[in-house]
Amino acid sequence: MLVVTPPTISVVLPFRNGASTLTDAIESIRAQTFADWELLLYDDGSEDDAPAIAKDFVARDSRIRIAGSGRVGIVAALQRACAEARGEFIARMDGDDISHALRFERQLALMRGNETVALCGCHVEAIGAELGEGGARYYDWINSLSDAEDIDREMFVECPIAHPTFFMRRAAFEAAGGYQDHGWAEDYDLALRLWARGARFANAPEPLLQWRNAATRLSLTDPRYSLERFRSLKRHYIEAYILPNMGIRRFVQWGAGEVGKRWLREWRNVRPEAVVDIHPRKISTKIHGYRVIAMDDLPPPGKVFILIAVGAPGARDEIRAWLGPRGYREVADYRFIA
Repeated sequence: MLVVTPPTISVVLPFRNGASTLTDAIESIRAQTFADWELLLYDDGSEDDAPAIAKDFVARDSRIRIAGSGRVGIVAALQRACAEARGEFIARMDGDDISHALRFERQLALMRGNETVALCGCHVEAIGAELGEGGARYYDWINSLSDAEDIDREMFVECPIAHPTFFMRRAAFEAAGGYQDHGWAEDYDLALRLWARGARFANAPEPLLQWRNAATRLSLTDPRYSLERFRSLKRHYIEAYILPNMGIRRFVQWGAGEVGKRWLREWRNVRPEAVVDIHPRKISTKIHGYRVIAMDDLPPPGKVFILIAVGAPGARDEIRAWLGPRGYREVADYRFIA
């Protein structure tokens, strides 16, 4: 009886169209220095030559399989491909990106060297269309995060690991419920569910993926990736996990600018006692029904938790510089949520 040994890594690549980029994406997987992988392709209703390209690779490389086809949307496509995974690890890949040849070798070494890490990514290099100011700031932020402590600190600012670089322990992925569709970003939702279960994260500190920026990228065109949906997603996990798990009954929000005002309208099941702002004309007024207080009016460390919603470049560092000397500890006493 033939015994088939499962591969170490199952690579999941859903695609829709993308005939012009799919060949390079798949070839970058075939060029990996760590070769014990399977590549699971899901055709999400392509209307160009991408399916033919996929079938040609299947015919030429026994490690590549078609996990399914049919227009079902990104989350269902990921679910169906992941259901076919046999590896100890699940790695993500998109059909328009390019993995560095050392990507899997480096990520596997990181995971093998730290059994507490459930999900790792890597730093990224931008390719494709020119990044705007906001996009460039996001890439710089992603590439500034490597160790578990830094990533945990930034967990509620934005998803701290680029989705096409996800490299996960399949057991942890399945225990957390895998990809789910709640109408918001499926990658950030999965990361926060893993985080809520106590998982730790890391990024390999080198650019091991070329991440394509394009006007047609799903994260730029689908409403599930809008700023409004991201706030709803973060608010859900703040209300359901951060506050109750830390035994927090009192919190204030720092920030009454445009970003802060959107957050003040977002709160549902819990509400801040007050909102902190630095502008003298706002102090002692009310914004959306919340009392505005000055920084110096904050209760002492340990008496209140602070959720900070500011959007100005450099504001996070300035706030850290003010809170730190006064005894407030990041994560224990405050978190940034924007």
